[in-house]
Amino acid sequence: MRLVRTLAVIVLAVLLVPYAMTPFYRAGHPVSTLMAWRWLTGAPVTRSWIDLGEISQALPHAVVAAEDALFCKHHGIDWGAVREVMNDAEDGEIARGGSTITQQVAKNLFLWQGRSFVRKALEFPLALWIDAVLGKQRVLEIYLNIAELGPSGQFGAEAGSLYAFGHSAASLSAREAGLLASILPNPHQRSARTPGPGVRRLAGTYVVRAQAISLAQCWAAER
Repeated sequence: MRLVRTLAVIVLAVLLVPYAMTPFYRAGHPVSTLMAWRWLTGAPVTRSWIDLGEISQALPHAVVAAEDALFCKHHGIDWGAVREVMNDAEDGEIARGGSTITQQVAKNLFLWQGRSFVRKALEFPLALWIDAVLGKQRVLEIYLNIAELGPSGQFGAEAGSLYAFGHSAASLSAREAGLLASILPNPHQRSARTPGPGVRRLAGTYVVRAQAISLAQCWAAER
């Protein structure tokens, strides 16, 4: 029993580490577990941090339009999307991605890649905590600096923009922002540098949707 209690305490301590670390991510330049793993295994990693205020505003709007249209309205979890995924699973359909940007930040900062019920169970409460502690603006800033945006270890908006278009994320056009948003979450199968018809079509859709999103109102609501 003593061994069981000791193991239980160790497991609980490990599970609480992300909650303890989250407040420290209000500042600094955090890295994702995937970036860390690539460094450890000798795989290439390119990331240049760029503050949210320095990024062309076309990109955060396009990314929200593509990945999480209700980003400004939920508290880390889009429960409507969760219900839709569950309904699809009950009907025998292939489950669609229902993760919010906050959930993706939780996964990328503290968890692992791939789908599993265990990871989702850990991800849900962590996303709620991250949203409450960091706020929308910081969550989006972190996401735009840790998302994989290139096929050979390009992470974040700056590295992704330089690879795809040869210039900084600060000067992205609406079309270029739409193309970058279109390759999420798999830049290995989609390319913003040499976009195919499907990526171009998605980019056009996200550019239009982005016009209906006001992140300025989102930031104002948090003050």
